[in-house]
Amino acid sequence: MAADRQRLYAALLLLFLLYSGLSAFPLGQEERAGVSCGYESCHPTKPNMLNVHLVPHTHDDVGWLKTVDQYYYGDRNDIQHAGVQYILDSVVDQLLKNSDRRFIYVETAFFFRWWKQQSAGMQQTVKQLVNEGRLEFVNGGWCMSDEATTHYSAVIDQMTMGLRFLNETFGLCGRPRVAWHIDPFGHAREHASMFAQMGFDGFFFGRVDYQDRHRRMAAREQELLWRASDSLDPPLADLFTGILPNGYNPPEGFCWDQSCDDPPIRDDPDLEDYNVDDVVQRFLNIANSQATVYKTNHIVMTMGSDFQYENANLWYKNLDKLIRYVNGEQANGSRVNVLYSTPSCYLQELHRANLSWALKTDDFFPYADDDHDFWTGYFTSRPALKRYERVSNSNLQTCKQLEVLGGPSSTSGPFGQDDSLTLQRAMAVAQHHDAVSGTEKQHVANDYARRLATGWQHCQVVVSNSLAALSGSLAQRVYCDNLNISVCPLTESSEKFSVSVYNPLARPVVWPVRLPVNGTAYLILDADGQPVDNQVVPVSRATREVRRSRGFAVNELIFQVGAPPLGYTTYSVSLQQFGPPAASTRQRAATVIQNKFLQATFDPDTGLLSSFSNLETKQTIKLTQNFYWYNASDGNNSASIQPSGAYIFRPNSSTPFVISRTAKTEIVQNSVVQEVRQWFSPWVSQVVRLYADSRALELEWTVGPLPIEDDLGKEVITRLDSSIQTDGFFYTDSNGREVLQRKKDFRPTWKLRQSEPIAGNYYPINSRAFIKDDVDQLTVVTDRSQGGGSIQNGSLEVMLHRRLLYDDVRGVAEPLNETSSIFPEGLVVRGRLLLCLDRPASAADTHRPLAQEVVLQPLLTFSEGELKPDALLEFSGLQAALPPAVHLLTLSWWDQDSVLLRLEHQFQGWESKVNSLPVTVNLQKLFSTMDVLGVSELNLSANQWKDEMRRFQWNPQGEERPLLKTLEDPSGWEVTLKAMEIRTFVLRVRLR
Repeated sequence: MAADRQRLYAALLLLFLLYSGLSAFPLGQEERAGVSCGYESCHPTKPNMLNVHLVPHTHDDVGWLKTVDQYYYGDRNDIQHAGVQYILDSVVDQLLKNSDRRFIYVETAFFFRWWKQQSAGMQQTVKQLVNEGRLEFVNGGWCMSDEATTHYSAVIDQMTMGLRFLNETFGLCGRPRVAWHIDPFGHAREHASMFAQMGFDGFFFGRVDYQDRHRRMAAREQELLWRASDSLDPPLADLFTGILPNGYNPPEGFCWDQSCDDPPIRDDPDLEDYNVDDVVQRFLNIANSQATVYKTNHIVMTMGSDFQYENANLWYKNLDKLIRYVNGEQANGSRVNVLYSTPSCYLQELHRANLSWALKTDDFFPYADDDHDFWTGYFTSRPALKRYERVSNSNLQTCKQLEVLGGPSSTSGPFGQDDSLTLQRAMAVAQHHDAVSGTEKQHVANDYARRLATGWQHCQVVVSNSLAALSGSLAQRVYCDNLNISVCPLTESSEKFSVSVYNPLARPVVWPVRLPVNGTAYLILDADGQPVDNQVVPVSRATREVRRSRGFAVNELIFQVGAPPLGYTTYSVSLQQFGPPAASTRQRAATVIQNKFLQATFDPDTGLLSSFSNLETKQTIKLTQNFYWYNASDGNNSASIQPSGAYIFRPNSSTPFVISRTAKTEIVQNSVVQEVRQWFSPWVSQVVRLYADSRALELEWTVGPLPIEDDLGKEVITRLDSSIQTDGFFYTDSNGREVLQRKKDFRPTWKLRQSEPIAGNYYPINSRAFIKDDVDQLTVVTDRSQGGGSIQNGSLEVMLHRRLLYDDVRGVAEPLNETSSIFPEGLVVRGRLLLCLDRPASAADTHRPLAQEVVLQPLLTFSEGELKPDALLEFSGLQAALPPAVHLLTLSWWDQDSVLLRLEHQFQGWESKVNSLPVTVNLQKLFSTMDVLGVSELNLSANQWKDEMRRFQWNPQGEERPLLKTLEDPSGWEVTLKAMEIRTFVLRVRLR
């Protein structure tokens, strides 16, 4: 077996060298390749001096005030002067003039575009600069992602895309050693965990809460060891983390870009304005002062900022002089040594110091830069874009999976030639910290959405081709992307049609389908020809108002489908009867909706939810739910008042306004679904829904247009008030993965001085939040990233929508006041919250798979007319469903005959008595459409061999340096996943 594995390894190594450009050289062997990049390229430092590492850099937002294209080309400089192509042109030119100079670059989306436009000669020149370590890539993702509102699966994808390009283009010297998130507005523990598993040696960022920074400066703990998982064995998710001294800007008075006003170094002593002595003394003062708040005799200074170095000569000419004149003072007794450096070279010196470092196990949320300035509004800003990004992620995973399962005909079939790349790039751009975060200008948000829509159009070709190849049916497929507002022209007008339901999860799912129709009775047959229970209900008044003139269906056809793992099933639908809309009952009496699992009770006087029960576990809690809005501070009356804006949440009172204390209700009850339709105001409504086989109560909310006739900005929340005794604690997820404990008015790292009782207690909720006591746990699963908190005992609130009339003075320079051609009076947003009530010890067994179903929802495609007689109506790409604890995270083509596979253990170590245990999967027995001929394991970002990945190990304060524990796989084909572990493989496959 060992010999077979060696031969397999050698074959896969050759495969990778041929197809993906992975370097054959192990880490630390750059010299064997005739290059001296990475740690080998660092300038020498002086052990008995204060070494000041100057890091020339530019921060290039992949969209913010201008679109991606406008930033790259330097268009619309009336908005902001910025042109990325000129930055790269200028930097390369200046690096060639002095071999001591260094530069780092971050955003691969921009570099990829610039690289494609260069001549072969210029590309070779740039490769030389990279091989010599003069041009170094850091972070290396397609963008610098947001950390509060992104989902881990999309972050992994965009990092993989960027790092793969660097790997294929530059080999080992293109691989970043350092993660670099200098601009995101708070930092998630899950990001640090992912970066550690991607092989990064360290992580640097610029923004940290002002109180946290002050404490860390006093304790000299601005550099620390972040233990970023409570499930993975240390040091697997341990990551050295450094907080930069000036955000990501140069020290005051030392900015020499064309956008800066600081005076240049005037070093001609014959001139009247000679200033070298003044510059040197100011620099020495700054360096020595900075050294007092860091731990070693090495400090770092970021010499650059937003879109700087368009004229790199200005920077480098002055930096050359600065280094020469400051170091010249060493002859006069100075103990300061200045050098061109990079984050990795600085990190190497910190590692060589062999010190112990403070250990951190929580995250860096929420982030505030002053007493009343909490950057917690963007957790919810642009909720429609946040939902569209999440839906696009689901569509992308489906597209990539079907690209594999459908074989070659998926990209070149009866419906045309295309692939998933356009959507992959659009999704990667959307992860930027001014994209899905909602902190961009309106025209930029529109551009992000347009890119996602264009990408999905390309993927529809792939999906249609793949389903045609798998089913044997060439019928035209229709995609109805507005089903959430009951719009689908095909189902509204057709008397006979079929619907295929593709399930991207690796386990079977039961999913409710709601189709807009105009009939009152339908016959639905499943893939086996058996009739399916279905019901027709009238379209709600809220839906009719939201869709405006975009659809004409008066009813909705509702039924539940069962889809196989990583596969599709097909249902045929035939109209049986026209007629008036199905009847519903209006009432103001006591209302109960229930199925065999759950019961929800409504107060007969208010129409509001009053209690919630789990009938299986015999749990009942008091539970009320209503809608409120915070009046946003506007700063109109005082320049000293911080207004709410795209970034910042600052209500002018801790008490929100209730929208209505009662709700008008309409009850719909049948064998498939039970609904309580609630109206709170002309701009807030909700449907509380319980399907027959569901273990979750659905709250489908519709909010907007938010009225502003009263000149008040509004931040709308829904609040759940329960009888659960929380004692100030609640829990939120980190980027959709591990759950962290939160406590009101508390930070684990420092003694908090709370200045904002609402905004200062808000946290990002990416997929779930819950409150619990010893007996009950109420979990809320969200359909997008949102902000929320637990302000009162037993309470959980989630912010749904924001409309603001003032800018928050953080750079975007326009209020968050979204309108559109369809909704000129303000956007209407619709979403879902799913409520689960369980015992705390088993709650994750419900909410973990439920959250995955919401993130990776089934894709529906429609075909008009009769089904083809010999079509294959059901298919699964797996030989058997994966165990409940295992999630298939990634399945996509890697090369011509290999696929990239990621398997994930989706439970934390403490969550479940059953599902937190290790699970073993046999890769050879996984797929039904292809044989697995070879396997090799990669790191999380798929740019290093797993068994060759070496990272710096660090000493945590107060404990021994941890040794990585491994659990051996039973065989070469069977892989074992421990709690919260993601394993990445490249499989050499042969399609059947």
